[in-house]
Amino acid sequence: MAQLVMAQLDPTVADQGTVTLPWLLLACLAVPFLFAVFRGRVYPSLRLTGLAVVLAFSALFVLVQPSAIKLILLADAFAALLLGLDATLLWIGSGGKLCRGIRVQRELPSTASIHVPIQSVVTISNLTQLHLRGHIRDDLPETFQAEPEEHPLDLEPNGEIACERTLVPRRRGGFEFSRTDLQILSPLRFWKRYLTVPVHGAVSVYPDMKQLADYALLARTNRLSLIGVRRTRRVGQDSEFERLRDYSRDDNYRHIDWRSTARRNKLTVRQFQNDQSQRVIFMLDCGRMMTNTRDGLSLFDHALNACLMMAFVALKQGDAVGMICFSDKVHAYIPPRGGGSHMNRLLQAGFNQFPRMVESRYDQAFLHLSMRCKRRSLVCLTTSLIDEVNAEVLVDYLGNLSGTHLPLGVLIRDHTMFDAADRPLAAAHAGNEIDEFTMYRAAAAADILVWRDEVLTEMRHRGVLVVDAFPDELTAPLVNQYLEIKAKHLL
Repeated sequence: MAQLVMAQLDPTVADQGTVTLPWLLLACLAVPFLFAVFRGRVYPSLRLTGLAVVLAFSALFVLVQPSAIKLILLADAFAALLLGLDATLLWIGSGGKLCRGIRVQRELPSTASIHVPIQSVVTISNLTQLHLRGHIRDDLPETFQAEPEEHPLDLEPNGEIACERTLVPRRRGGFEFSRTDLQILSPLRFWKRYLTVPVHGAVSVYPDMKQLADYALLARTNRLSLIGVRRTRRVGQDSEFERLRDYSRDDNYRHIDWRSTARRNKLTVRQFQNDQSQRVIFMLDCGRMMTNTRDGLSLFDHALNACLMMAFVALKQGDAVGMICFSDKVHAYIPPRGGGSHMNRLLQAGFNQFPRMVESRYDQAFLHLSMRCKRRSLVCLTTSLIDEVNAEVLVDYLGNLSGTHLPLGVLIRDHTMFDAADRPLAAAHAGNEIDEFTMYRAAAAADILVWRDEVLTEMRHRGVLVVDAFPDELTAPLVNQYLEIKAKHLL
């Protein structure tokens, strides 16, 4: 009011008011905008940004043509009314602060296997009177990959939409899904609001157990050699009769009992008894020596997969299987038991264990073993040799088990070390020149491998069975060693 009075008295003041009035109006528009951003997570869209640029240039036009002030003020007022109405419809239509009327549900399997795709379905129900447009992005743990990562949202009032996506877990363990994020556009698309709807879920990612199914299939068809498992002749296998049973298509025809077949008028085979009620205990090192990676998996992952495969074979043979996971302390212990259902207990104990950057305490692990496992067992310790201190401790503890238990040391090779030692030979065969650094590196790697071979020889001299293999080739040698132990009745 004072400005209008001064404008009548002084024309200069009128010109100044004409210039500053559009800017004051834009400043007033910014106040509710900031309130919407901080309190309601409502942000301007690209369309509103373009409109703001047009209004700003029109305000600058007043400097050139002051007589256009009324038209510009009218445009600003109309824009303010339009933006306010659009924001109000977005706020009220999407349920206000509590976001009432938007329901989100997620369908997700509770279990999965590493690197095996699973399907996730997110269902959005619109109980509001607002036509929901925008995008939806579901919660995704860091070690998961999703295809697609987000979905377009176009949902009419009282409508429902289901969004499907494929998830690929890249790591074992238990993972939590806690929310679903929505981006909703206003009716005129000047504003966009971000909503977070709590939707809780959990997935347990286990090692890929496809190898167990492959083994069972190949075992029924006598084709285990395809995965590197050798056929081992068992002493006394053809004389330890157990029972008669019906013939199945995968049985050996030489085991058919023709007398029983004629009497029953049905093909009948003889089943022979294997050594049962023996114990196998896996000791999995979760310390720093198992943190290296190969093919996207840590050494511990490779060791766990191989041990689970051997456990599956041992349970099929009628043995009892147990497990100890340790690093600087014992993290998990599963007492030895038999039966097909025990495989689930082993999976539950190992799927959420990871290697840690700590020094492994072999003394606590073997003390735990001696206190809980008095009966003679096949003790299978899986680790990697890195330094002399740990190697000496490992040889002592495994060597002291001889007589009480049957120790089996499963040592994982380092591809980098073997490749460095073999590289000069490969270059010489190819006729390439070898630089000085490569020679020094190969000499150091060869020296470490000679020391490693001496450690393995000492372990064998102290009565320890040894499986020495690369991480990606560990399963077949481990299963072959177990079958050889069973065939020779060493346990």
